[in-house]
Amino acid sequence: MKIHISDHPKAMGTAAAAEGAAAIREAILKNGFANIIVATGSSQFETLASLVAEPGIDWTRVTGFHLDEYIGLSAEHPASFRGYLQQRFVDRVPIGTFHYVNGETDSKAECERLGKLISGINIDVAFIGIGENGHLAFNDPPADFETQSPYLVVKLDHACRMQQLGEGWFDTLDSVPTHAISMSIHQIMKCTKIVCSVPDERKSIAVRDAVQAPVSPEKPATILQRHPDVSLYLDRPAARLLA
Repeated sequence: MKIHISDHPKAMGTAAAAEGAAAIREAILKNGFANIIVATGSSQFETLASLVAEPGIDWTRVTGFHLDEYIGLSAEHPASFRGYLQQRFVDRVPIGTFHYVNGETDSKAECERLGKLISGINIDVAFIGIGENGHLAFNDPPADFETQSPYLVVKLDHACRMQQLGEGWFDTLDSVPTHAISMSIHQIMKCTKIVCSVPDERKSIAVRDAVQAPVSPEKPATILQRHPDVSLYLDRPAARLLA
């Protein structure tokens, strides 16, 4: 795991986007196309803002996959990850194809649909974050490290739902959905490169655990220690507990 620490979230996002963009350009040069995964949430604000501004990417040759989405939330809701990605990414680049997760349809069928789309495809780079409770995507602890399915239905734990409330995406805890469709840990770990952006002091314990704790489903982000090409981009508050 390569760790990069910046003095400001904007600098962190610029550096993360630059590495991810280089991987996209390399894949297009080598294969004629690139496949990516894109995450959401406040941790991705600066990374996505910098990624869409990166020069020299033929976005028409890029296929994107959505990491996760709440079940039962409309795309027009301020907390919708579909709406987030459309506003901050998809509408800002001429991307060839983007596969959203639809949380308003039958969740089992949606997992199967997405699984068929991504199965057998090499993902060149995944842009992800880490939750306050150590989750990757919406794989809250104890995360399922074993399932081979690319997408699964998950129950959101209290800490995860409190994070969404605390970040201002919802007005009350009761309004935060209890379930979501998430890309699985197994699918995330299949990606060739992972660019993980994690700003903010409130993530510092999760960052420390991801880097230093034994690998365990109770601390889902620890699984990143087993990936051959992970770059962890942090600001100084997020990195403050690292030895």
